[in-house]
Amino acid sequence: MKKFEEHLIKEAEKLNNLPSAGREGNVGWESPSNIAFVKYWGKYPRQIPANASISLTLSKAVTRTRVAYQYDPQKTGTSVKFEFEGQRKGDFANRIEKYLSGLTELMHWIAHTEFFVSSENTFPHSSGIASSASAMSALALCLCDIEQEIYQQEYPGDFFRKASFLARLGSGSASRSLYGKMAEWGMTASCKESSDEFAIPVPELHDAFKGMKDSILIIESGKKKVSSSLGHDLMKSNPYAKLRFEAAEENMQQLCKVMQSGDLGGFIDIMENEALSLHAMMMTSSPGYVLMQPNSLEAIHRIRDFRGRTGLSIGFTLDAGANVHVIYPEKQSENIRQFIDNGLKVLCEHGTIIHDEMGNGPVRI
Repeated sequence: MKKFEEHLIKEAEKLNNLPSAGREGNVGWESPSNIAFVKYWGKYPRQIPANASISLTLSKAVTRTRVAYQYDPQKTGTSVKFEFEGQRKGDFANRIEKYLSGLTELMHWIAHTEFFVSSENTFPHSSGIASSASAMSALALCLCDIEQEIYQQEYPGDFFRKASFLARLGSGSASRSLYGKMAEWGMTASCKESSDEFAIPVPELHDAFKGMKDSILIIESGKKKVSSSLGHDLMKSNPYAKLRFEAAEENMQQLCKVMQSGDLGGFIDIMENEALSLHAMMMTSSPGYVLMQPNSLEAIHRIRDFRGRTGLSIGFTLDAGANVHVIYPEKQSENIRQFIDNGLKVLCEHGTIIHDEMGNGPVRI
C-alpha cells in the first residue's frame, strides 16, 4: 500500500464512529478534461502509472456533475442512480456503484448512502476529448464535498490532493484534471513533489506557455476502436514497453526544462515524439492497432510543412485515436487559426473543429 493511501485510511479511522444523524444534500462541481503531452500508457494494479505524465488542463471542455445524496447510518448498502444529459444510464450507474464500493475503506459513510448523479458535458461524446478525465474528477470533488457535509467538518489536509487521489482510482488521467494550467502525475526525477498516487500542478511554467491553445481536429467521430483499459493491458506484453517507459521518463525531464526556459521548439519536438510513440506502441502490440486515419497523417504533414515555411510554433499531439490536437501559443494564435481554418478544416469530418485553450481548473457549482 502506498504512503498517501495509508494516510487517508488513518484519517478515515480518526473520524471514528459514523455520524449518528442522517443527512441529505446536493453538491456540484465543474471539472475540465486535459490533453497529455507526455503520455500515460501502461499501468500497474490500483491505477499506478508505469511512467509519469504531464498535461494541459482545458478550459471549455468540461463535465458538470451534481450529486444528490441521502446518508442513513441505519441502512447498509450503496445505491446509485445516474443520469447523463437527461437520460438514465444504467450501465454507467453500475460502473459508478462499483467505483464507490471500492472507496469504503477510505470513506466509511459511502456504505450507508444513496446517490443520484446527474452529469453533462460541454463537448460532444467521442470527440477526441477525454470525458473520463473530466467526469471522474468532477465526481471525486463531489464526494469530498459530501464527506465534509456529513461530518460537518473540513478535511484537515489538501482537499484537491485527496480528490486527485480518488479521481485516479476511477480514471488515471482524471487525477490531472484537478489543477489548472498544467499538471503532472507519476513519480519522476524531474519533480521532487511527484507521486504515483495523485497529480500536482506544474510548479514552474514560462510565460511562453501561458494561455496555450488546443484546436481539436475531429478526423473521425464515434466510439474509440480501442478502450483505454485494453490499451494499457496490451503494454504488459509489448516487447518495447520497457524502452517506452524509459523514453517517457527522459521526455519528462527534458519537457520540464523547456517549459521553464520557454523553448517552444524543444517543447514541440517532445510533444510530437510522445504522440507518435503512443501510436507506435499500439501498432506493435499483439494484437496491433492502427488508429490514425489517412486524414490524421495528412494533417500531421500539413502542420509540419506550415511550421517549416513560417517558423511559427505549431505542433500536434494525439490520444489513442484518429483525432489530432493542434497545440500553439496564444501570441501566435491569429495566424495559426487562419491556417487551421483554411488548411486543416477540410480534413475534418463534417468540417468539425473544437477550439479550446489552457484553463484554470475545477469550479464548484
